[in-house]
Amino acid sequence: MDVRAQSKEAGWRMAAYTGIGLFTLFSALPFYVMLITAFKRESDLYDPQNNPFWFTEAPTMANLDLLFGNTKFLTWLLNSFLVGALVVIITLVLVIPAAYSLARLAGRWGETLGIGIFLTYLVPPTLLFLPFAKVMAFLGLQNSLWALVVAYPTFTVPFCTWLMLGFFKAIPRDIEEQAMVDGYGRLGAFVYAVLPLAVPGILTVVVFAFTLSTSEFIYALAFVQNSVQKTVSIGVPSELVRGDVFRWGSLLAGALIASIPVSILYTLFIDQFVAGLTALAK
Repeated sequence: MDVRAQSKEAGWRMAAYTGIGLFTLFSALPFYVMLITAFKRESDLYDPQNNPFWFTEAPTMANLDLLFGNTKFLTWLLNSFLVGALVVIITLVLVIPAAYSLARLAGRWGETLGIGIFLTYLVPPTLLFLPFAKVMAFLGLQNSLWALVVAYPTFTVPFCTWLMLGFFKAIPRDIEEQAMVDGYGRLGAFVYAVLPLAVPGILTVVVFAFTLSTSEFIYALAFVQNSVQKTVSIGVPSELVRGDVFRWGSLLAGALIASIPVSILYTLFIDQFVAGLTALAK
């Protein structure tokens, strides 16, 4: 009986490892294709008889030379990081007090208001960029990164407020009450008792806000035309596509390089990110 149990356990473990391995392979395949394509020659890339997953001809650096030498790719990267960092700061400043107020001070209307705020996130940008264009013209922010800094919180704040609302509701009220009994006011209890427990949720908001703002396309296309002011999400496709000519090697090289910082961000905060999502699920 023990042998059967051990055999069954080994079978389940092998099945689990096989499933994890296949999922890992499936997840890594796009990055592998981008990496291979970034170093492929055009004659190798466009020949349907060649192996798409390996080099039939010798690798080349021409695609990277085009990306870094003939475009402002490094400037686009810096612009993306600048916009992403500013949007994250604005989002945190607005979201944390808003979500805490809805969770603790709004009473029975808090959850309803939170859902109402989240519903504004579902309005597609394709309906909003025209009225936003008038707002940016009125503010004098046309063709400027500041237009993106103003526009992006309109979709990061509603979504992240809804996220943080769940995190704050998961924190027991007894913790705040004990802090207030010890002499802290409402603000002191929030800063010293609640915020440390909300760190997983805050990091989740940081990751979501940064990812959403650096990958956004519609607003960046509508508000920024000067090449120096573009972000990666709009600079790479607009500068490396000319009519029906697609510079696939340089396009995928740019996509791969731009995805590395986001991947590092997820890797560094994966434990807090999973803990935050788990708390939200509760």
